[in-house]
Amino acid sequence: MIHVEGDALRVIRIDRPDKANALTEDMLRALCEAAEAAQGVRALVLTGTGKVFSAGADLEAAKAGLAKTPLWERLSGAIVRHPALTICALNGTVAGGAMGMALACDLRIAVPGAKLFYPVMKLGYLPQPSDPARLAALVGSARAKMILMAGQKIATDEALFWGLIDRIVEGDVLDAARGLAADVLRADGAHAQAIKALIHRRLT
Repeated sequence: MIHVEGDALRVIRIDRPDKANALTEDMLRALCEAAEAAQGVRALVLTGTGKVFSAGADLEAAKAGLAKTPLWERLSGAIVRHPALTICALNGTVAGGAMGMALACDLRIAVPGAKLFYPVMKLGYLPQPSDPARLAALVGSARAKMILMAGQKIATDEALFWGLIDRIVEGDVLDAARGLAADVLRADGAHAQAIKALIHRRLT
C-alpha cells in the first residue's frame, strides 16, 4: 500500500484510498524505509491516491499504540534530513500524524478543497515531538495553537494565506510537483544540495 517509483525524482505514494489512506504500522514503517532509501535522489515527492492524502493513523492501530510510536519521528526526520528538494503533493485532506510528513517537506502544494488538521486535543494524544515547532515555524505560535489546541480544520485558501501550504493546484498535483522539481532535476545534484544548505544555515 506504499508505492515507490522514479529514479532522479522519487515519488512515494500512499495507496489505501478505501480507508482514506489511513496508515497501519506496516505502512508507516514502509514509508520510513522508502524515505531513508531516497536520500540519494535529486527530488522527493510524497503524495496519495484518491481524494485524501492521509487520515493519519488507522483508528484501530492508533488505539493499539500506533499514535505514540517513534516511527512518526523516524519518518519526518528522514524527510527533513533529505539533502535535496522535498515536496508534499497533497491530493486531498491531510490529518493527524500524517501532518508530520507535510510539515517536514520543503514545499507543500494542495488541490482545492483539501483541509489540514491535527485533532490531538480532541483525541487525547500529544502531537509528534517535532511537529509543533515545525508548524509554528511556518504559521506562528498562535496559528499553531489554532490547529493543535483549538482543533481547527484549515481549508486551502486559509492555509495558503497562513503559509501552511505554498500553492493551490487546480490540475494534477503530481504534475505540478514535477514542474517544481524541474530545475533541480536539470541541475548538478551537488549544486542543488548546496543551495538548500545555504537556505537552512542559521545566521549567527
